[in-house]
Amino acid sequence: MITSKKWLAFVPAMALVVASCSSSSGSGAGTTSAGGGGSVAASASSVASSAASSGSSASSAATTGASTGGTEAVSQTQAGDLTFYMITHSDDGPFWSVVKRGAEQAAKDLGVKLVWKPGNNDPQVMVKDIEAAVAAGASGIAASLPNADALVGPLKAAVAAHVPVITLNSGSKDYQAIGALTHVGQSEDVAGSGAGDRLNAAGAKKVLCAQQEQGNSGLTERCQGLEKSFKGKVVTQFVGLDADTTAQQNTINAALAADPAIDAILGVGPVVTMSALRAAKDLGRKVTIGGFDLTPELLGAIQAGDIAFTVDQQQYLQGYMPILLLYLNVTNQNTLGGGLPILTGPGFVTKDNAAEVIKLSKQGTR
Repeated sequence: MITSKKWLAFVPAMALVVASCSSSSGSGAGTTSAGGGGSVAASASSVASSAASSGSSASSAATTGASTGGTEAVSQTQAGDLTFYMITHSDDGPFWSVVKRGAEQAAKDLGVKLVWKPGNNDPQVMVKDIEAAVAAGASGIAASLPNADALVGPLKAAVAAHVPVITLNSGSKDYQAIGALTHVGQSEDVAGSGAGDRLNAAGAKKVLCAQQEQGNSGLTERCQGLEKSFKGKVVTQFVGLDADTTAQQNTINAALAADPAIDAILGVGPVVTMSALRAAKDLGRKVTIGGFDLTPELLGAIQAGDIAFTVDQQQYLQGYMPILLLYLNVTNQNTLGGGLPILTGPGFVTKDNAAEVIKLSKQGTR
């Protein structure tokens, strides 16, 4: 039975589930799902506020605590001693900061404790964090799965220790192998195929699929999806880490200079996409550029017409939904997905809808 305190958190949380399901079942236009999610979240806040003022008691919003060694705790206020860990390959850059904000908001809405553990693209750091979370008695773990060889084992061990696990972002093809409740993210190969369709429509003949990480299965699947749908030739290349954008730009510059036939670039992340744009401008080379994910800089380039599109996987939901779903599983034995992943994308942001998404990006939720 849900107490009055939990009900106040449960109402806005379930409203967001409806918003998520609505956006997943839609046509995928970035601005449509964004507007729906934002308005429902605002309505949910109003419902919670109204309920509180009518006499029901609820604790104040949780606040972000001090950070030590990459760990940030959100204090619990309503849900007993539940502590959920979010362990990802995050570098705390512009993409992951929105994921983190979504997880923090879920913890705040539900009154649970959140421990955020960014792995900075190092699977061995993630392995240690997963093992430490299990040893600490985590109520549940939400984890990205960029490297199945390194991470499936530790996550299976967590499930065997009766810790519920949900994967997010990377891992749509591997989450079932570990016994995870579900996966929250997008189908990466489908997203890559959608990008290929758009590059076909733009008349591109040869595309460089620029990767910013090595060994990340999600990025590999994006380029593989591109290869399935693109009618021309695809050249896939690791061009350097996001931590060194100068090196990225120089590598892309060299690839373009060495092959005049390349007339399109697909960056499989937002930072590398901007590096591609700078490289093309540096050479005075006209190429069609597409990207993945959202940053203010990338959205501005789309609005200006310098970049054709970016794939939107709605990373705020990838932070919010796993915490909500773990909470519902632990407190009410609920599951969602029916054995299938819960898709947050792909949608596409183009010049047609960039302005609306930019407004939401400024609020920190896109």
